[in-house]
Amino acid sequence: MQQSDTALVLFSGGQDSTTCLAWALERYQRVETIGFDYGQRHAIELAVRPAVLAGVRAIAPAWGARLGDDHMIDLSLLGKISDTALTSDVAIAMQANGLPNTFVPGRNLMFMMVAATLAYRRGLTVLVGGMCETDFSGYPDCRDDTMKALQVALNLGMATRLKVETPLMWIDKNETWQLAERTGGAALVDLIRTETHTCYLGERGALHPWGYGCGSCPACELRARGYQQYQQSKDVR
Repeated sequence: MQQSDTALVLFSGGQDSTTCLAWALERYQRVETIGFDYGQRHAIELAVRPAVLAGVRAIAPAWGARLGDDHMIDLSLLGKISDTALTSDVAIAMQANGLPNTFVPGRNLMFMMVAATLAYRRGLTVLVGGMCETDFSGYPDCRDDTMKALQVALNLGMATRLKVETPLMWIDKNETWQLAERTGGAALVDLIRTETHTCYLGERGALHPWGYGCGSCPACELRARGYQQYQQSKDVR
């Protein structure tokens, strides 16, 4: 427990951000959450956030005591100025520049900037995000170099000493499931599996072993493959 630090977790309602939230609750004496409505096609993730937060609080009394306010921010401007498969009803595909059209330019940069502004006002000292460059869709704003550069820019621009933490940066989805188990046991794994949302298409029909989703978009494929590997790793323990 880092008694001097307080954290603001970028919390979407998905697998990665829920794992990061549990990670933060194990380390910081006060933790708040922030979510963003940017006109995302999978806005169902915003609808599941309250249930996920309630589930996280119920896992451990200490977590419930440390978990503070949740902040929802309207960033619909981002959806209006972007033209992507996450903000428009178009097929998911690769672009000529080598990036998938699910990439929303400036999204994580804007998320971190707004989160830093809120953290400044709330007196929070750490920003926690689920960015990862080990097992991801190829987004440049998920890279470690981007987050390190952003931390420098934010602190220079606001005369602060904010720390940006990305606990998933160097692990894959299998290891993300394992981290959830180590942090919150079977209860957290089951909460992530049954309550969180990751699917880019917003599909929430049938419950698969790994959770809800279409099963074919990049986010579902990563989550499903990671869960299968996680189950295989449990079999050999």
